Amino acid sequence: MDSLSLNSHLIYINAPPNSRSQTRFACSVVAGTPSSLNAVVRRSGNYKPSIWDHHYLLSLENVHAKDKRVGERAESLKESVRKTLHETEGPLRQLELIDNLQRLGISYHFMPEIHNILAEIYDKNTKNSRHYRKEEDLHTRALGFRLLRDHGFHVTQVNYADVFGDLEDEEKMKTYQEDTDVDVKGLLSTYEASYLSTGSDTRLMKIGSEAAERLRESIVTADNGDGTKSYVSETVARALNMPYHWRARRFEARWYIDVYGMKHDMDPVLLELAKIDFNMVQATHQEEVKYISSWWNNSGLKQLHFARDRAMESYLWTVGLLSEPEFGYYRQIFAKIIVLITTIDDIFDVYGTIEELVAFTKATESWDVHCLEELPEYMRLCFLVMYNETNQIGQDVLRAKNFNVIPYLKKSWADLVKAYLTEAKWYKNGYKPSLREYMQNAIISISTPTILLQSFCVLSDQISKETLDTLSEHPQPLVRCCATVFRFADDLGTSTDELARGDVPKSIQCYMHETGASEAEARAHVKQMIRDTWEEINRERTARGSTSLPRRFIEVAMNLARMSLCMYQYGDGHGCPDKANTVDRIRSLLIDPIPLD
Repeated sequence: MDSLSLNSHLIYINAPPNSRSQTRFACSVVAGTPSSLNAVVRRSGNYKPSIWDHHYLLSLENVHAKDKRVGERAESLKESVRKTLHETEGPLRQLELIDNLQRLGISYHFMPEIHNILAEIYDKNTKNSRHYRKEEDLHTRALGFRLLRDHGFHVTQVNYADVFGDLEDEEKMKTYQEDTDVDVKGLLSTYEASYLSTGSDTRLMKIGSEAAERLRESIVTADNGDGTKSYVSETVARALNMPYHWRARRFEARWYIDVYGMKHDMDPVLLELAKIDFNMVQATHQEEVKYISSWWNNSGLKQLHFARDRAMESYLWTVGLLSEPEFGYYRQIFAKIIVLITTIDDIFDVYGTIEELVAFTKATESWDVHCLEELPEYMRLCFLVMYNETNQIGQDVLRAKNFNVIPYLKKSWADLVKAYLTEAKWYKNGYKPSLREYMQNAIISISTPTILLQSFCVLSDQISKETLDTLSEHPQPLVRCCATVFRFADDLGTSTDELARGDVPKSIQCYMHETGASEAEARAHVKQMIRDTWEEINRERTARGSTSLPRRFIEVAMNLARMSLCMYQYGDGHGCPDKANTVDRIRSLLIDPIPLD
């Protein structure tokens, strides 16, 4: 093997960048020697290769975003929308405008104006709540409740004592049901609002369930009368499939741009801006895809034949975490982290022996390159890439914020591989943990604390030892909750395939073994636990202990939970490269532009 040199905490193989000697080293890592690797019988995940050709990705170009006139048109449309925000009067029109901006994915351009409008609505509601609510219908009240709470305003059932009272008034509901459009809009807004419950909103949860039942009845007839679906039926069906509060925002924007055009009172200015902005942001994402694909190919990790080649899917996760164009640096970091997590996960789940996994864990804990000689050759490259990328993040943070975060970054990796090692030992020994024991380890092994600790370091303008100690030693409640949703979503989507491949029992099987429940009952239980955990996330989002965390970090944490639900909604959206839903999302978000009329 080429000699190793240490330079500013980064390890480099002594070969020119992108030289063939790097490729030969990567290949030799996999090949091993007859007396070592080839003598060990190893499992295989039978992972399919990536369907995304590197040269194809390098050719991506959103032609609609290259025209200078398109950019000028976007600026003109933004000013028109900004003017509309200032001139729109009446709470219903204001709230629906804000909701449409958010769903179309363009609200980030108008955050000061949106905040001012919601603050005014909030002040009017709290100062003269009885009179203000009396003039509003159910749809207006429920939509206001959801948007205000989602934007951090302190809205409680006490503030909105009668906000959903109409659902409990049989006479009013009879009147509503005679007007299908009013009924469905009010029910849908109420249903969506119920998913911002904090657990103590018992009344809200109850009527949210009632709204869902009535929506299921109404959706059968909610079409255009000619067999085609209407805007109402499309939005109701999607909400019942998964509430908006749980959905990845960039995915939702791409879907809503198409559906918004079906709305009878849609604003063509909003729609045109949404299409142009989507293409312009997509062009930024495409340049980042080229970078990540090149990094993946040059890192040597692709030569580890047993591991998943999921660079494109890893980048897709980052678009769900932070989609705005100004966060490109962070997306690149997160994509690399997710690629590394995927590779290390495959080492522990599929390929490595217990003795090798113990050695890798010790090397990660010590963060010492001298441990390389104690690792089998196929592990050395993975350790070096993890070491290099992590120390590079640490250098960037130190330069920008004058704080050494490397001890925290390396501990986050050590905690992750120790959790992986625990699961590997469980599998080897045939041990079946209780659901509680499984989850205590699983909230670490799902990688959420690792991802979020590193995201905190790069996202936070001010870093304190106290906050980092809290995030590093014991996952902060918000982090723990987001990890729980991620773990349950992953288990619901992948446990069948993983057990067939050879893995420890997942949450579903742990619950079945512990209680004697059927698989259907266990899955229903896990889904309910996801709902319960989201209520805790909503509560933690505004809790006193979370106020020291940057708002951007909190949103990334919640978006990670949202992405997990979307990626595993129809199976293993990360591990199966040809999964139709994942392929469609990648194409619609990162490859295919929206045609401009």
